[in-house]
Amino acid sequence: METLQQKIKNQIKEAMMAKDTVRLTVLRGLSSAITNDLVEKGRTPQGELTDEETLAVIRRQVKQRKDSIEQFTKGGREDLVEGEKAELVHLEIYLPQMMAEDEVKKIIENKKTELSIVDVKDKGRLMAEVMKDLKGKADGMMVKNIVDSLF
Repeated sequence: METLQQKIKNQIKEAMMAKDTVRLTVLRGLSSAITNDLVEKGRTPQGELTDEETLAVIRRQVKQRKDSIEQFTKGGREDLVEGEKAELVHLEIYLPQMMAEDEVKKIIENKKTELSIVDVKDKGRLMAEVMKDLKGKADGMMVKNIVDSLF
């Protein structure tokens, strides 16, 4: 079965043939980030990451795009915001489907009850416990906002 890393390499070729420059740029950048991660882990650049490790690289790339969008929006650079959003769309294709906000809220409320958390000073502990369960299934910023709304 084809790994996520192999799938990305194959899609670089497809993007080249389709002359899809935005997608090609995103995939090449992702491939480069994967290679950097391999080297950082002490492996050869020709090596393979597991699908979970590849997803971690993709999540970092998505986070970078979201941070850039936020900064460019604050700076009034809508031209750059549009470019980052276009790249973000191509990256999010590889991520597993995230949970809906109402599902996440139920899980957080149940965890809050389970841990008997009533004081705002235990918010960090609740956040840590919830993120253990929801890592890769829910957006961390959404979780944080829901946790904040409960106190």
